[in-house]
Amino acid sequence: MRSDRNTAAPLGLKIAAGCGLLFMHLPILLIFLYAFTTEEKSYQFPPPGLTLKWFAVTWDRPDVWAALGLSVRVAAISTVIALVLGTLCAAAVSGSRFFGRETISLLVILPIALPGIITGIALRSAFSFAEIPFSFWTIILGHATFCVVVVYNNAVARFRRVSGSLVEASMDLGADGFQTFRYVILPNIGTALLAGGMLAFALSFDEVIVTTFTAGQQQTLPIWMLEELVRPRQRPVTNVVAMVVVLVTFLPILGAYYLTRDGDQVAGGGK
Repeated sequence: MRSDRNTAAPLGLKIAAGCGLLFMHLPILLIFLYAFTTEEKSYQFPPPGLTLKWFAVTWDRPDVWAALGLSVRVAAISTVIALVLGTLCAAAVSGSRFFGRETISLLVILPIALPGIITGIALRSAFSFAEIPFSFWTIILGHATFCVVVVYNNAVARFRRVSGSLVEASMDLGADGFQTFRYVILPNIGTALLAGGMLAFALSFDEVIVTTFTAGQQQTLPIWMLEELVRPRQRPVTNVVAMVVVLVTFLPILGAYYLTRDGDQVAGGGK
C-alpha cells in the first residue's frame, strides 16, 4: 500500500501555497532591493540604479548606532528576566497540582494575547500612577511582560514531557533540589529554554507598540525606523537598517525552530 507521505499534492494547492509565500515575502525582498537604490527620496520601481553607498552612510550615522545599542541592551536584559520568571512559573505550574493552577497559567499568557496597545496603555498608566519616570528600565519592564510568555510556553511544554520518575530517582540517590535541577531537569529542558530565549530576544528587538508607551524620549531601532519613515531623510538608510532588523530577528527564530523540532525526545520519556 502506498504511503500518504509519498502522495503528491494537487497542482492547485502548490500554486496557492506559492502565491501565499510570495505575498508574505515579496515585500521583504523589496526592502532589500531598495537598500541598494540610487534614489534617496522616493521608492521607484524598478530602481534607477544600484549602489552600495547607503551601507557606508548608515555605518557613519551615530543615531543608528545609538538606537541599535539600546534595542540590543533592552532585548538582552528582557530575555534574561523572561528566562528566570518564565522557567519558575513553568516549573510551578507543571510540577504540582493546586487550586487555581489553570487560572494562573491563563494570567501568565494573557499579556501576549491582549492587543499591544492595551498592554502599552496599561503599563503607561501604572508607571504614571506610581510616579516612575520613563527610562531604559520602563522599556525593559514593558518588554518582559510578553517575553515571559514566550519562555513560559516553551518551558511548560517541555516540563510536562520530563518523566517524574527521573526526579524521584535523583532524590532517592541523595541529590538535593539544586542538584536535581542542574543534572536532571536542566539537560532535558535546556533546548526549550534556549529556543524560548531566542524567540523572546527577537520579539523584544523589533517591538514597537509597547515601546511607544514606555520609552519616553528614547528611541529603540524600530521606533527610529518609524520616525524616519514619517520624516524621511535618506530613505535607503531606513531600508539598510530594516535589513539588519530582518537578519537579527530571523536568525534566532530559525535557531529556535531547529532546537525545538525534536523536543519530544527527552530522557526518561518512555518510563
